Amino acid sequence: MTNWTTGVCEADGADIHYLRTGRALPPVVLLHGLMANGACWTPLARSLESEFGVVMPDARGHGKSTAPLSGYRYDDHASDVVAVIKQLELAAPILLGHSMGGMTAAVVASRFGTDIGGVILVDPTFLSPERQREVSDSDVAEQHRRVLGQNKDTVLADARRRHPRRSAEIVELQVDARLQTRMPAFDVLTPPNPDYRQLVSAIRVPILLVIGDTGAGAVVSHEVASELQRLNPRVRIEQIRDAGHGLPYDHPGRLAVVVKAFLKSIVAC
Repeated sequence: MTNWTTGVCEADGADIHYLRTGRALPPVVLLHGLMANGACWTPLARSLESEFGVVMPDARGHGKSTAPLSGYRYDDHASDVVAVIKQLELAAPILLGHSMGGMTAAVVASRFGTDIGGVILVDPTFLSPERQREVSDSDVAEQHRRVLGQNKDTVLADARRRHPRRSAEIVELQVDARLQTRMPAFDVLTPPNPDYRQLVSAIRVPILLVIGDTGAGAVVSHEVASELQRLNPRVRIEQIRDAGHGLPYDHPGRLAVVVKAFLKSIVAC
């Protein structure tokens, strides 16, 4: 992390903080999920930084970005990403997003045409309308409100207990990110989400869809992935077995292998 830099881009109604590796390399923008931040991508960024210029923004309401009272729908997050791309003058960036960041990446990619180089969707929040309502009606926001009232040591101990296989570094990065996540960020859970079938159908660049096992808690099933591939033949599917929704945190090494292979295949084209 010695040569990494930080900065802020001005978006519509929010200042978006970012972490960045080298500049003179093909750009890759990493988009995190709800209750995470750009720094949560540190292990993956480390494995990419010798060949790619990695940019890791904090979504509005997360990390060191500002938290306006409103503006947390996927269109808002996508507009923030577009602002980062334009202000940093990133040429044909490749977008990689996990969970909320995956849906955001799909929205941006569907708008940008061939001005981006490719898109990697890691178990994105491609939820049915019923599942969207279930998540929105759940107590996930109230659980977070309670966490914000605890000290870091308590939250850290609980996270270590719940995720014994995750590295100490990743657990600490996640806890720091969670404690920086402000309550308005949960507005992104309000239905309806964009129609992911329409989004993926509209993307005109190579797409890598990385999925886990629904039995382990992953969101995107193999059936949905196959359907998306039928809708858009640009979709490539990589399944990481025994991985749930927390795939980037539970299996960072395995994720890095499939991401690097895809990146090299499209940058070489």
